[in-house]
Amino acid sequence: MDLLDSVRAVWGLVLAYAEPRWLPSLVAVVVAGAIYLIAGWVLRRVERRLAARTETQLDDEFVRLLRRAVRLTVVAWMVWRIVGEWIPPLGARTPEGDWIANDTQPQDWVWGVWTILVFFPISRFVGHVMSSFETKVMSRSDTALDETALPMVNKFARFLVVAVGVLLALPQLGVSIAPLLGGAGVMGLALSFAAKDTLSNLIAGVLLIMDRPFQVGDRIELWNAPRETGTWGDVVEIGLRATKIRNPDNLVVVVPNNEIMRRDIINYTMSGEDIRLRIPFSCAYESDIERAKFLLKETAGEVRGVKLDPAPIVIVRGFGPSEVNLQLRVWIQEARNRRRIADEITERAMVKFAGAGIEIPYPKRELYIRGGGAEGLLPSGE
Repeated sequence: MDLLDSVRAVWGLVLAYAEPRWLPSLVAVVVAGAIYLIAGWVLRRVERRLAARTETQLDDEFVRLLRRAVRLTVVAWMVWRIVGEWIPPLGARTPEGDWIANDTQPQDWVWGVWTILVFFPISRFVGHVMSSFETKVMSRSDTALDETALPMVNKFARFLVVAVGVLLALPQLGVSIAPLLGGAGVMGLALSFAAKDTLSNLIAGVLLIMDRPFQVGDRIELWNAPRETGTWGDVVEIGLRATKIRNPDNLVVVVPNNEIMRRDIINYTMSGEDIRLRIPFSCAYESDIERAKFLLKETAGEVRGVKLDPAPIVIVRGFGPSEVNLQLRVWIQEARNRRRIADEITERAMVKFAGAGIEIPYPKRELYIRGGGAEGLLPSGE
């Protein structure tokens, strides 16, 4: 019977505690539910009208943001009222016997959580604004930003909005920001020393995206290409840490951005499709140089992809031990075909040189033997 009496006593205390509080809590739930439904209905009708009258999606996204914010606010107000009714203020007594309330109460925690949650739809709206801006910017070919940089900026902006919401909510949750900022500074300094190479690559990646010495699809020269493979390639991806380049053997070379920023970048397609080729040739001193020049120009004009305006030219670059060094200079229509065109011109020129009797020099030695007996070669006195 003692246990039953104890249960009845506890139940009586619960009823006594709940009796003055259940009705205000029920009123808060009813009022919040009515506002929730009415506000949602009104904002949905506004959204439909805006969608029918305007072509842009930004106003529709703003109404959706407003609807989510209103619903979160109504729910937070309801929880705040219920928490205030059922949970008494928290605090502690001093050694002198005085009771002091805490700086933050459970009702403040409700608004702290609300602050964090409401910044998520704000972040989404900022993302839609950035996407709209991205679409307009990418439609212009001469812009400094491209499809690589703008998505990164979009993600960073959304993350920054959420981070601001968390920082604003921390004081309401009873967390002091100052020690966190101090600890973050020390941790950031330690991480900067531990990951200096990674940070260097990240900074170089941002500079590559902003300066744009090349972009996705450009053909550039490789510095550390694998042996017996092509020394150039097409840029397939520009990341924050590294750039991926596909060479003519279909091998993808991943180059850290920091290494790219320390080198000269040779971009074959940045200035346009037309580039000039300089192809070296040699012929013997005994050959007809003017005839060799004519044959080289004629050969260049027969190769597909060589421009006839400006016309190909041949100059004498210098003299070697057994050859005259020539250089054929031609403009081609597509930079990506420079290797094919140079190979075809060289092969055809070799055939024409052979047919015209123009000697392609090679290392050789000429020996002159003087006549006379062997006696003259012996030392005197023997």
